[in-house]
Amino acid sequence: MQPPGPPPAYSPTNGDFTFVSSADAEELSGSISAPDVKLNLGGDFIKESTATTFLRQRGYGWLLEVEDDDPEDNKPLLEELDIDLKDIYYKIRCVLMPMPSLGFNRQVVRDNPDFWGPLAVVLFFSMISLYGQFRVVSWIITIWIFGSLTIFLLARVLGGEVAYGQVLGVIGYSLLPLIVIAPLLLVVGSFEVVSTLIKLFGVFWAAYSAASLLVGEEFKTKKPLLIYPIFLLYIYFLSLYTGV
Repeated sequence: MQPPGPPPAYSPTNGDFTFVSSADAEELSGSISAPDVKLNLGGDFIKESTATTFLRQRGYGWLLEVEDDDPEDNKPLLEELDIDLKDIYYKIRCVLMPMPSLGFNRQVVRDNPDFWGPLAVVLFFSMISLYGQFRVVSWIITIWIFGSLTIFLLARVLGGEVAYGQVLGVIGYSLLPLIVIAPLLLVVGSFEVVSTLIKLFGVFWAAYSAASLLVGEEFKTKKPLLIYPIFLLYIYFLSLYTGV
């Protein structure tokens, strides 16, 4: 019986280690690349609560939906309320300087009406009328709203193409001349003749500003029928301020 021969030579594969002696070893260098490991932390593996599951099964899952932020919801407050300060300032200048030679596009007061500008003017006129007459404020706002309604109805009856919002804006802005003459009346209050002239000037100024915007060419020969009520309306506004 022959003795067993030496074991067969073992050739290492790529995945095995190879041991070499220090004498035969050469200088070895290299690096081990890190494995690309991705962690899935998404919501797919989040376990829903019992209440959430119950709502979804009953068809009320829409209660749990969260809407994305809408860029339109982040508008500035003035833009959200549709307040254009530059536009209001321009309209104030158009009312205070109604002469056509100054070059202002005064029709913008009528054609592009707004609510906040006239309301601010009416409230400011009410504030300067507060001295000893607190009940006047509600009257001024009431006369502004219903007086504008009267002018609007009269203009429509006479054949004018004007909206109530336009009349409300024009009548409100045209109170500015009465606000301008208010400090002058405090100074010359003791001079009756001068005070009366200033009041008449203020009323004519306000009525002209409003009438030149509201009374267009479509009224033709009927202009006095609309100008006269506008003039009376501003006389009443001034009487609420002076307490007459």
